[in-house]
Amino acid sequence: FGVPVVLNSNLVDGSLRESAVKNETKILLYEAGEALRFDEFSIRAGMKGILNVLQHLGMTRKVVRSKKKRMPFIANGSQWVRANASGIVHNIVNLGDQITKGQVLAEIGSPYGAIFDSVKATRSGILIGKQNIPLVQEGEAMFHVAYFSEDDEEIAGHIENVQEQLLPENDDS
Repeated sequence: FGVPVVLNSNLVDGSLRESAVKNETKILLYEAGEALRFDEFSIRAGMKGILNVLQHLGMTRKVVRSKKKRMPFIANGSQWVRANASGIVHNIVNLGDQITKGQVLAEIGSPYGAIFDSVKATRSGILIGKQNIPLVQEGEAMFHVAYFSEDDEEIAGHIENVQEQLLPENDDS
């Protein structure tokens, strides 16, 4: 497919993946971006991935690439960090950032500027998802952190390179 990070996750009851496994059907599920929003990077990465799969299956002509093919990093698991208070969110980290356990990911405050609480990482890893809505309710999922057995710094650098290649500012076409 060609994405920088692959999350190896368990089946969820009632999900498309569970149904496919029960019916012995091969599927490739691509999840990226924020719910109810279009995200240019996620769209471009998905389109590139679909074309890669079609080429691999011999359904389209193979394009000769001069770039070295990189294998994706496989996440051992992931965890959502949840809001511990309700209020206005000031995010401090970005998608693809390497984070460490205890690092402040966001601050939650009042409309008048007072900070109620800080949202801290519960473990080290790479930020693979986050909510972007400026208001949060206590208990809502805010940050999706993937954790690996490999070096987080190398993975974060790899994700940054992929972002530079796919974002519109760097589009040579």
